[in-house]
Amino acid sequence: MTQPTSSFFEAPHGTKIGYFKTNGKAPTVVFMGGLMSDMSGTKALFLDTWCRDKGQAFLRFDYGGHGISSGSFEEGTIGSWHRDALAAIDHLTEGPLILIGSSMGGWQVLLAALARRDRVVGLLGLAPAPDFTERILLANLEEKHIKEMMENGKVLVPSEYGDEPYIFTKDLIEDGRNHLLLDAPIELEIPVCLIHGMQDNDVPYQISLDIMAGLAAKDAELVLVKEANHKMSEPANLARLTGALDSILEKVKDET
Repeated sequence: MTQPTSSFFEAPHGTKIGYFKTNGKAPTVVFMGGLMSDMSGTKALFLDTWCRDKGQAFLRFDYGGHGISSGSFEEGTIGSWHRDALAAIDHLTEGPLILIGSSMGGWQVLLAALARRDRVVGLLGLAPAPDFTERILLANLEEKHIKEMMENGKVLVPSEYGDEPYIFTKDLIEDGRNHLLLDAPIELEIPVCLIHGMQDNDVPYQISLDIMAGLAAKDAELVLVKEANHKMSEPANLARLTGALDSILEKVKDET
């Protein structure tokens, strides 16, 4: 099996997307990272190694304005990152897919699965954060920050995960409303597993409960980890992730 090599491709809408791809057996596992994260994070690299060891096809990539991809983070929205995700899977993969998303990537994999129902055969979410622009960001921003964002188009808020602050824009909020999922049924009937820490102070685990309530899928599992926080990158949680992935691969083997 060939080793992964980094490369770029230009999406039809203009984003120059950086990616690593490993060839292997179907289905292709695709990892989608979180807000202001990139494809070199702990979970992405762990999955890359695990899939190479198993001979499984794997893709990780950066949305526009993230990592090595082109564009400005400040100009990104849920919709623009959704276009990047669809372009990546459409141009870089073939056949059936298992999508894995972390945090904001959990929103992206749900959107991608709904948009590519004919290809997505399984889905995994780690502390998934659909609708976070409405249910988390607006609900928790201080009034002065919301006012600044609405008046100036953006606001900078310190991040606990790095030196760079989060940049939240009015466009991010308004575009997010075009992609909300939790107030209607989520019409996916594929195997789904969500893993969420009960000590997550960034994305409450109740979001995963709401996803489960809306999913049409009968084969849907939620794993709540009592002592885990939002990062979910400790060895025990990485083992939970690959255990869940192994289970989904076993379930869909007859479809691939």
